[in-house]
Amino acid sequence: NYYDVILMDIQMPKMNGYEATKKIRNLKNANSNIPIIAMTANAFEEDKQKALKIGMNGHISKPIDINKLFGTLNEFIN
Repeated sequence: NYYDVILMDIQMPKMNGYEATKKIRNLKNANSNIPIIAMTANAFEEDKQKALKIGMNGHISKPIDINKLFGTLNEFIN
């Protein structure tokens, strides 16, 4: 319970954000439920739907709109 939320980049070396999210969701402990928000330049609706289908809780496109970021974080952080 160290982190409240993960801001997940989709395009990363070695393992992309979708693969990382799948691994987190398959953990056998409470960390598997941490909210994950995609942060990506992939801004189309199908990109958002893919992120949600993979198991992410939200999607924020780049460049980052700070008000949208704070609003999204507010949804998941108590």
